[in-house]
Formats: sequence, structure tokens, C-alpha cells
Amino acid sequence: MPRPVVVGVDGSPSALAAVVAAAQEARMREARLHVVHAFIWPAMHVPPGGSPLGPPAGGVQESVGQLLAEAVERALATAPEVVVDHAVVAGEAVTALEAESRTAQLMVVGHRGSGGFAGLLLGSTSVHLAAHSHCPVMVVRDRPTKDGPVLVAVDGTPHSRGAIAFAFDEASMLGTDLVALHVWGTWSDHGDTRPVDLLDLVGDVENLQAHEERLLDEALSGHREEHPGVTVHARVVRGRTRPTLIEASRGAQLMVVGARGRGGFTGLLLGSVSQVVLHHAHCPVTVVRPGQR
Repeated sequence: MPRPVVVGVDGSPSALAAVVAAAQEARMREARLHVVHAFIWPAMHVPPGGSPLGPPAGGVQESVGQLLAEAVERALATAPEVVVDHAVVAGEAVTALEAESRTAQLMVVGHRGSGGFAGLLLGSTSVHLAAHSHCPVMVVRDRPTKDGPVLVAVDGTPHSRGAIAFAFDEASMLGTDLVALHVWGTWSDHGDTRPVDLLDLVGDVENLQAHEERLLDEALSGHREEHPGVTVHARVVRGRTRPTLIEASRGAQLMVVGARGRGGFTGLLLGSVSQVVLHHAHCPVTVVRPGQR
């Protein structure tokens, strides 16, 4: 049996959007969908039932059951043929999801959440999950588009190999094109002045452009042969990494990035670039660490 697709839910609209995306992924992969809600009330010794002074159906246990039922209903409405199960896991959301990722082929979460997933992509929690998950992590915004190509960020190092392989697989399953984007340049910001590309001062730009094009071509070699039905658009852009990635995400139905890289992608999930991409990309983002696919 293929490993399941896991989706984290908390009852928020963003989490329900993640359920829809996860159900679609499970259907394409012919995998089981595992719906998980992480909750810390057992550790806090909060009674699962309602207050003696309140309505009998007003307890934590009842609320959790309702949000799980809604998530399962949404998943089955999206992909009726998918087998869906669910679980409530005691503990913090990121710890629970990291544990679930050990047996999953894909982890799917919403861009923003509430309750157990509060602040999932608003600070260190998002960085931890994306950097330490044992499988690729897909972050879904509230209204992901169903059209457009898959976009993969390529940096020319082994760190992006898993992202490239994942992106080719995804484009093949979706029956859509793949845009492979390689951004290069040495940019320097000086206070309020406009950014300056230092390559204009020290480099042979044409030869460097040709070199970067070869890097991208080499990174894609082999994958094209493995997926002959996928139309690939290779793009080499000299520019600033963050705004280029964000702009390129317009019209894409998914962006795929590696966990580490060189140049503009260095520390992609450990610094400002990761925060910008996860917060401002115009499509869902999947993070693939080295060795994953």
C-alpha cells in the first residue's frame, strides 16, 4: 500500500482548503488520506466533556468531533473514491505533524490556522515543520487555483534535486506544464538607494548567463526523459530572488522549492526568503528537502 497523504486540520477555512488539496493529491497518488487534529487539552488536564453549567454538547470532545467530521466530509466531496481516516493526536501541532510525516508521502497544511495550528506559518513553527518533516510539505492558501503550470525553483545544486523530481511528478499527475525557474545575480542594497547588481561591475554577463543556462539544463537532464509527456519551460532570470519568485508564482497552481540552496536560495527555509515565499506566493508552496520526492 502506498504511504498516506496527511493533512492537518483545526477547523479554520485555510485548513479546509488544505483538506481539498490533500484529497486531490491522495486521488492522484491512489493513496489513503489521513486527517489529523493535534490538540493539547489532555496535557492541560482540561475535561473533554462540557461544563456542568453549560450545554451537554458544548465540550472540547464534541467540538473536535465536529471539525473532524467536517474535514472528512469535505475530503469525500472532493474525492469520493479516496479512503479517508482521521485521528486526534495529543500534543503540539508541529510535534504531532512531524511524527506523522515519518510514514507519509506528503504533508499538507493550511497557510493560517487556529487552535492547535495557530501561527503555523507566522514564526518558528513553520520553519521547523518545513525543515524537519520527513516528507515534502505542501502549504495551501485559502483559494488555490486549479489552472496554470507547476513552478519549480532550481538553484543548480544537489539540494534542489528532490524538488525538481517532485515537480516533474506533480506536473505529470496534474497533466500540466512545468516551469523550471533559475534566478541568478549578485545584488547589493545600500540604504534607500536602488539595488545594484555587482556583476555589472566585475563580470562578463553574457558568459555568466550562458553558464547559468547550462546549469539549469543539466539540472533538468534525466527528468525530461523520465517524463516525456511533460512540457518544460526552462527560464533563466537575472534578478533578485524573492520578488522574481513571487511574481513567477502568479498564475501557477503550485510552487516547489528545495530546503537549501546557494546564492539567492541559501537558507531558503531558515531566513527571509522562506518567509517571503511562504507568506506572499500567489499559489500553494511545496517544500522538498534533500533526499525527498
